[in-house]
Amino acid sequence: MRESLESLVNVAKMGGMGVTSSTETGGARLDDMVCFALHAASRAVTATYRPLLEPLGLTYPQYLVLSALWEQDDRTVGELVELLQLDYGTMTPLLKRLEKRGVVQRTRSPDDERTVIVGLTDEGKGMRADAEGIYQAIVEKFDLTPNRARTARKMLQSIIDKAND
Repeated sequence: MRESLESLVNVAKMGGMGVTSSTETGGARLDDMVCFALHAASRAVTATYRPLLEPLGLTYPQYLVLSALWEQDDRTVGELVELLQLDYGTMTPLLKRLEKRGVVQRTRSPDDERTVIVGLTDEGKGMRADAEGIYQAIVEKFDLTPNRARTARKMLQSIIDKAND
């Protein structure tokens, strides 16, 4: 993962994503494909979170939902879908499992019954203290100085923005 992150940071410093080598057949080599590096990095990051989240009984997507709610409680399902870039088909079962566990509750908006609001329960709010060290552990694991983290986020956000155009 560290090599993948460093590769991304180096690409960002060079100012582009289009630097690739090609094979004799004219196609990009797997090792040169930024999309593959992103895929591998995503899998590695998720795998790194797994043992940190296990004591809390959370999956990585559940942790992201709770993180969004710890940042701002009482969000609509639509806000969570947009913020976490998940689809409704993924979000709904995630929320059902978190609700069954008693860490979130879903209620209909009094202003518009079509809108579902997701809020933290007392148990969900209490989990925040248990999860506080997780982000710092990730920062240390990947040796993310503030500058490296900022560079990586900026470059990754650029990729996300271009993909969503």
